[in-house]
Amino acid sequence: MAHHLTIKESSYNRLTDRINLMPQGAVASGLLFEILKILFSEREAELVSSLPIKPFTARKAAAIWKIRETEAGRILNELADRGLLIDSCENSEVLYSMPPPMAGFFEFSLMRYRNDIDQKALSELFYQYMNVEEDFIKNLFTLGETQLGRVFVNEEVLTRENALHVLDYERASDVIRTASCIGIGICYCRHKMQHLGKNCEAPQDICMTFNSSADSLTRHGIARRVDVAEGLDLLAKARYYHLVQFGENVQERVNFICNCCGCCCEALIAARRFGFLNPVHTTNYVPFVTEENCNGCGKCMALCPVEAMTLVSANNPIEPNRKKAKLNGEVCLGCGVCLAGCNNKALELRSRDERVITPVNSVHRVVTMAIERGKLQNLIFDNQAIFSHRAMAAILGVILKLPPVKQVLATQQFKSRYLVSLIKRLKIS
Repeated sequence: MAHHLTIKESSYNRLTDRINLMPQGAVASGLLFEILKILFSEREAELVSSLPIKPFTARKAAAIWKIRETEAGRILNELADRGLLIDSCENSEVLYSMPPPMAGFFEFSLMRYRNDIDQKALSELFYQYMNVEEDFIKNLFTLGETQLGRVFVNEEVLTRENALHVLDYERASDVIRTASCIGIGICYCRHKMQHLGKNCEAPQDICMTFNSSADSLTRHGIARRVDVAEGLDLLAKARYYHLVQFGENVQERVNFICNCCGCCCEALIAARRFGFLNPVHTTNYVPFVTEENCNGCGKCMALCPVEAMTLVSANNPIEPNRKKAKLNGEVCLGCGVCLAGCNNKALELRSRDERVITPVNSVHRVVTMAIERGKLQNLIFDNQAIFSHRAMAAILGVILKLPPVKQVLATQQFKSRYLVSLIKRLKIS
């Protein structure tokens, strides 16, 4: 019996090692193993632990697992049905990839109501793993300069002048209008808190996925497909409830936007806990307080999800008890939610002194995160896949566009003479 348990634990250990090859890993702990045991059978953990990091076909999986391709395809499709893998079609061929834990298969496990797993037990484990142990969330949101997500500005509170300067990729509405596919699922965070009896009244059926991720999740019944009109209606509903739009930190083909409350959502909780470490990329705007218009009502403070707005004395000798709003710009997200509660025109959004840099696409973000977290070699030398020239070109293309300091970090991790000489050669030209 003891020997069986050792084998079983080693399967989940290997799965954890596989997860941690990616820039967004998961801190190993007893709680993580309990989570993985709910999501993966022992055999599935063993099989998935041997899959490549880069997208692969059923044929490739079959060769690794030494089984028939039809059997491999069945297993892969079952894993995709549960959101443990994402699939897409490219050149008439189905490609599979394993999403990171967040934003990824942790969320997908609670993005719909299901009876095949114990979602209450899973929610309790997630809460302990993320809110009590804390190492996973701290590593997820504070390692490196490039983070998983960014905040979208509330377009409804922008002045006409500011609106002229907001770029398309900074608008959640533009992400919705240009997406090739839109999927709506249950909010993982509030669903999790519901099982703990700690959820707020904000709507749950409002978690947004887009493009390739939405296509896979809607095909497998994890999210429901909606059109642009319903997507925009749900965005308006989120703003009515004063939710913050927190999405993938890329300019092109954003894969998710969460509509976050300050009480339940992991990203905003992390922003409050680790604000000094910049866990979330802010917008390019920050509220400005016009003190003579502020009556100290405190509505902006109540709405702020990261406690960036406070009330201080107005130092008014005629009204000694009068208060005024004061902003802590170092932790402010620039979401603009606070402006929705101000009726005295005491708040307006103004451009930050320095623009926030957003990675161009997912490849750019993942490579940059890998460099900063010391995991670039895992993307380059995937031990289960021969690296294609096209994928190598994509990664090198990102590296060559990085600032010199990050190029040095990349070359320190990846000691290939080819890469070093290529960077040097192209920098000269």
